[in-house]
Amino acid sequence: MTTKAEQYEDVRKQIASVIAGETSRTARLATASCLLREMFGERFFWTGFYEVDPNQPDMLVVGPYQGTMGCLRIPFGKGVCGAAAATGETQLVEDVHAFPGHIACDSRSNSEIVVPVLDAAGKLAAVLDIDSTEFGAFNVEDQAGLEAICGDLLTIA
Repeated sequence: MTTKAEQYEDVRKQIASVIAGETSRTARLATASCLLREMFGERFFWTGFYEVDPNQPDMLVVGPYQGTMGCLRIPFGKGVCGAAAATGETQLVEDVHAFPGHIACDSRSNSEIVVPVLDAAGKLAAVLDIDSTEFGAFNVEDQAGLEAICGDLLTIA
């Protein structure tokens, strides 16, 4: 049986292999959301990206994702995704209902992890948002694996 760390390393390699040479940010993010959902299944109830809107740099807009309908726009500083965008730090939330200002895009979500995605210049381009119907579904092992993947997404050639 493989460990969670091994699963993250495996999916990281898969994503890197598929996106190598791909210049489309949409294709890169779509690939990552698909492969993460495939690897972790239903534990990753909603898996996708909110991208920084180039016309409104303090606003996130839904990007490629796997799952139920997502919120279309999230302002920086609002909810878990907005907090990650505003602080530039991963948000690991065991119970989203206790998170101040949580945005309930789908009421079945109970825990969430949101990881900033930086472009090659080190500027925030998006956040990876993963929701689970389970409380406390994510831990520091998930954080480390997802941060490594997000570190590669827009920086590897």
